[in-house]
Amino acid sequence: MLLGPVLVLLLLGGAGPASAHAALTSTDPGDGTVLRRAPAHVTLTFSESVGLRDDSFRVLDPGGHRVHTGEAGRAGGRADTARVALPGELGEGTYTVAWRVVSADSHPVSGAFTFSVGRPSQTAAPVDTGPTEDPLTAGLHKTARYLSYLAVALLVGTAAFVALCRPPDPAPLRRTLVAAWWTLLAATVALLALRAPYEAGTGPSAALDPAALGDTLTTRPGVLLLVRLGLLVPVALYLVHAARTARADRRGGRRTALTGAVGVVLAVGLALTWAAAEHASAGTQVPVAMTSSVLHLLATAVWLGGLAALLTTLRSARPAPDAATVSRFSRTALTAVTVLVVTGVYQSWRGLGSWQALTGTAYGRLLLAKVILVAVLLAAAAVSRRWTAALVTEPAAVREPGRVPERVPQPAGGPPPEAPRPEAPRPEAPRATHPSRAGTGTGAGTGTGSALRRGLYRSVLVEAVVAAVVLGVTTVLTATPPGRSAEEAARAAVPAGGVLPASVTTIPFEIGASGRGTVQITLDPGRTGDNAVQAVVFGPDGSLAAVPELRLSFTLPDKQVGPIEADLLDRGGYWSANTVTLPLPGTWTMKVTVRVSEIDQVSENRRIRVER
Repeated sequence: MLLGPVLVLLLLGGAGPASAHAALTSTDPGDGTVLRRAPAHVTLTFSESVGLRDDSFRVLDPGGHRVHTGEAGRAGGRADTARVALPGELGEGTYTVAWRVVSADSHPVSGAFTFSVGRPSQTAAPVDTGPTEDPLTAGLHKTARYLSYLAVALLVGTAAFVALCRPPDPAPLRRTLVAAWWTLLAATVALLALRAPYEAGTGPSAALDPAALGDTLTTRPGVLLLVRLGLLVPVALYLVHAARTARADRRGGRRTALTGAVGVVLAVGLALTWAAAEHASAGTQVPVAMTSSVLHLLATAVWLGGLAALLTTLRSARPAPDAATVSRFSRTALTAVTVLVVTGVYQSWRGLGSWQALTGTAYGRLLLAKVILVAVLLAAAAVSRRWTAALVTEPAAVREPGRVPERVPQPAGGPPPEAPRPEAPRPEAPRATHPSRAGTGTGAGTGTGSALRRGLYRSVLVEAVVAAVVLGVTTVLTATPPGRSAEEAARAAVPAGGVLPASVTTIPFEIGASGRGTVQITLDPGRTGDNAVQAVVFGPDGSLAAVPELRLSFTLPDKQVGPIEADLLDRGGYWSANTVTLPLPGTWTMKVTVRVSEIDQVSENRRIRVER
């Protein structure tokens, strides 16, 4: 059950850089802008709240040397912003800002951008967004996350199976509960230790740094992992108490109800430590999303963990589950699947944001794969329900009038004539049964009952294997940017690698005695839809030049669209337009007109490519 999903997890989750779940929506100064004077701060705005690190900002001067900055903070107290103060003596040239933060769903995100003071440098410092994701750290972190999902499903699902389905003897399931508890403990400790190197993108050896671990314990993901560790103590006490209660035949209905209520509270508490650290904790409709996430995880655990418990019970030699136990689980699983469908549809809508994201983003494609696997799982569950229905009705058929009763072993030579009591040895019949058919429950001595249970066992085994793969895909899905965030990141046009997303065009011009100058036009993001325009005019010596007027228009000759005028305004050193809408992709003709005096002006054309 573990090998296949772990391989899927490593194949799907091991390729590519760290996932960026918070989209950078704007920067101040803007990417690629040229400023007359140095700014006092650098401010980033994101699509969701972010956590700050000690090295959230690194500002490099034109020579590639690090600029001393203040401590990273917030702009206006808003959790979706990051701000750092700059020194007042920044010289002329191009500066590079590399940043790294932690998105609200606990995954790190990084990037870089540039701005210039006075005039751009001939060469800018190399863009450095910090260390890339360490493959070993990422692999260990994903494996620990998968094991934590598997462990909580087995822990909650097995406990729910014992409480709701009431198997004749829950003793064979105690090993599963103990193994699940220890696995969850070990996985949580591993996640806590790996948190610092995972955020920093360094090797797993950094997990041994006490200072890094101390910093982790002050962050929201670290606090939630500590809460999970703390909850495991009362969970262990609850399991011991529940085992004692089961051995005492659950002495009272009130006590059973109280024990069940405590179990539900503990299960909800564990589920909240996942919901508060992942996609549900950020974005739209957070309270509804958190509730949905908790219900989704608990329903998954009751169904999939219950499958493993049923499989263990079916395999145990004695006593076998009676038909009532199997029937109870069938009804419980149906309820859990209903909750899964409702919450899954809501979470898919919330994560995707649009139909295009279903096939156009990694999140959407993984979601499709999960839906297909769940459909296979439901088909296997339908087969199991048919086996269950046959098993429930089988004992009644055995008791039908006129049916030949089960043959009972007799002493050689037959029973004594004076006391033929054929029914007396019946209680000993199960011990005379072949070992391969022992412990099959009511009617186990018949070939029909044994065959039904073997069929049910095989069907449940298929369900359990597919369920383990579903958990693997779910683990990868929770570490993948939601389709809604991916689209926001694309619209924000500032990728994690720090490559300039805007279309930057430099156009030289010459007007008689005025000499030769250049105008630099930045079209951001340089795609269809709304674009921001910035234009800077440089004189013959390369310094900023003031001109009386600057006009800009766009035409798409192939489609006979345009000219579309950009309403440029003089901002005191540069010209800009907040919005220019380019409706179609293609090769556009950009026309710029520079007026340097009351009577002198020049127009130049350049062809630019606008992507969708």
